[in-house]
Amino acid sequence: MKIAIVGYGRMGKLIERIARERGHQISCVIDRDNVADFDSPAFRSSDVAIDFSVPATGYDNVVACLDRGVPVVSGTTGWQQRLTEAEEHCRKVDGTMMWSSNFSLGVNLFFAINERVTSMLGNITAYTPYLTEVHHIHKLDHPSGTAVTLAEQIVDGTPRLDSWAEEPAKDGKCLVVNHVREGEVPGTHIIRWDSAVDAITLRHDAKSREGFALGAVMSAEWAASRKGVLNIRDFVDSLVK
Repeated sequence: MKIAIVGYGRMGKLIERIARERGHQISCVIDRDNVADFDSPAFRSSDVAIDFSVPATGYDNVVACLDRGVPVVSGTTGWQQRLTEAEEHCRKVDGTMMWSSNFSLGVNLFFAINERVTSMLGNITAYTPYLTEVHHIHKLDHPSGTAVTLAEQIVDGTPRLDSWAEEPAKDGKCLVVNHVREGEVPGTHIIRWDSAVDAITLRHDAKSREGFALGAVMSAEWAASRKGVLNIRDFVDSLVK
């Protein structure tokens, strides 16, 4: 399969290595200095593109892929406010796109666990949920896209909450999401349900970025032959069934 890489930072280079190890060809690499290559024959010949760029270009990169008929898998976070717009554009041009805040298979299982635990504790007012994410100092956006997904799951499953924010709300109806930037931490997400007598904690620690990159490449392999706006949960379900 011919894979185009959009964004050639740490994740882009890691995706390149894993894609080659899995027998794929890298058709082209597009970064900030050669965005004109979206119009190159090499890019247009790609079976799929994988985008791990930066928040400021996330939306534009996805649309650029769609407009050239190349299926795109995007793991760039920080542009979710335009995600619905990108999905509508995908349907308009009859394209293929998959976006996820985190392509790690372990994290997506963690999402499923979070939904289940929230369904059990969300109606028990004795427990108050808190969410903390920790990432390396190079990560620009906060909270992480993964934390946003976890937060939305908790808010959706807890009737007494109506939103999430990085600062506490006076009315107590807001889930507090904390972020920490330190060292070279690949990614840690901690959910704590706290009561006066005990606490229940869920935690996922990424040991390296390889899990994110491998999941993205596997998702691209799956997405390349499909159409429409794709959901990573459907991909993960196809693996565990």
